[in-house]
Amino acid sequence: MWFKYGLKAQKLLAQGIALGIMAISKAPCKGKSFMFCLEFESFCPFRACGAYWRNFSKLFIVNSYKVMAKFSKMQVMAAMKETGMVPVFFNKDVEICKNVIKACYEGGVRVFEFTNRGDFAHEIFGELVKWADKACPEMILGAGTVVDAGTASLYLQLGANFIVGPNFNPDIAPVCNRRLVPYSPGCGSVTEINNAQAAGCDVTKVFPAGNVGGPSFVKNVMAPLRWSNIMVTGAVEPTEENLTPWIKAGVLCVGMGSKLFPKETVAAGDWAAITAKCQEALGYIAKARA
Repeated sequence: MWFKYGLKAQKLLAQGIALGIMAISKAPCKGKSFMFCLEFESFCPFRACGAYWRNFSKLFIVNSYKVMAKFSKMQVMAAMKETGMVPVFFNKDVEICKNVIKACYEGGVRVFEFTNRGDFAHEIFGELVKWADKACPEMILGAGTVVDAGTASLYLQLGANFIVGPNFNPDIAPVCNRRLVPYSPGCGSVTEINNAQAAGCDVTKVFPAGNVGGPSFVKNVMAPLRWSNIMVTGAVEPTEENLTPWIKAGVLCVGMGSKLFPKETVAAGDWAAITAKCQEALGYIAKARA
């Protein structure tokens, strides 16, 4: 009989995740609820499962510990400013992702954006967070290509230290603000940047930066909104000719993907080349700031 509760319980599970509810006990109890929730003791998304929780739990695994960002908002922003570069990457092979992150880490990168662009991307991200905690302890991992609040909640539960999106979704801002996790939405106008800032977004992303207006757009935005922290992604390359104008325009940092990780380099497993390219790019950024 337990299976007839499956759909209802699955819906409640999703609602619980979206609300940021974490359970610390799987032990069934007599009476009102089966699970004690850290943040909402009186509410349990599994209450409707009744005595069938033990069977239902075979299908769904619930974390019994509270996951949160390893680094504070201040640490994330400080690292973005200090290094000036955020690599952007996705691959369905978790081992390739590990090698790329490690190569970037050895090249001096301390902030890395894993993009939500493939099937089961969140599962890969969860594995990377656990792995990086020991293999690259100072690497700040965040999730990119996040366009809705539910997805933001999912990645926050998995330990994302920041959330990035190609657009500005006002619904995502309060989800991140409750955890004091930076949300960097994609913006293409002064109005969007200002509205995002009003929603609590300390770092706004100009995207696609090359199409929006390039370094001149950033420079013109920084004139009236001189308090802005702008990250640019799109049409950014790891060359001195490309990076210098962006840095001189006043960006907080730049985001780079395909230009930093050429397909042939990744396919060949030439991780040393990625390390060298990261070191080279960071050198150009430091030079432009001097």
